[in-house]
Amino acid sequence: MRYLLNNLDDAWTLVLIHLRLSLVPIILGLLIAVPLGAFAQRTTALRRLTTVTASIIFTIPSLALFVVLPLIIPTRILDEANVIVALTLYTTALLVRAVPEALDAVPEPVRDAATAVGYKPLTRMLKVELPLSIPVLVAGLRVVAVTNISMVAVGSVIGIGGLGTWFTEGYQANKSDQIIAGIIAIFVLAVVIDALIMLAGRAITPWARAAA
Repeated sequence: MRYLLNNLDDAWTLVLIHLRLSLVPIILGLLIAVPLGAFAQRTTALRRLTTVTASIIFTIPSLALFVVLPLIIPTRILDEANVIVALTLYTTALLVRAVPEALDAVPEPVRDAATAVGYKPLTRMLKVELPLSIPVLVAGLRVVAVTNISMVAVGSVIGIGGLGTWFTEGYQANKSDQIIAGIIAIFVLAVVIDALIMLAGRAITPWARAAA
């Protein structure tokens, strides 16, 4: 803890890098997974295909993916883009399964009522189903955020920046206090981001609070 307090400036710099590498993939993953998951939810065969594909992607070890990606896309192992693409794949793999489950949680009578008042399928999806599925989707998003924060720390093994560098530097210099400081900082960062996502989810779903 003393190491963390004595190196707050370095910690803040590493936190910003860590946040960039973990949160940008979440935004990109949402942009991909929400429309894909909403489309797959309506077709059983496509839903099974996306689920199987997502499961295969998520079973690939993160460290192996960081190393293999430069052989597929024009990046280098130490490029931040390499980590962002890898984590975007993981984020999409998690969320593309969460989106159909979130939409399944919307009560069927609500869908029927929206259709009865004249909503077209696309309009009903955007104005009724997706908003009502937000609480379930936020739960999945919280898991993704914490997972990404931990995976960015793994990237420090191959030289990617972030709070995980305190692990490698502490190990190389035999400084246990630096390693512990890195663990504490990552834990606190994960808790803060999780809490912020939870609060944001409550803020944009006032009807859920009213029902509670």
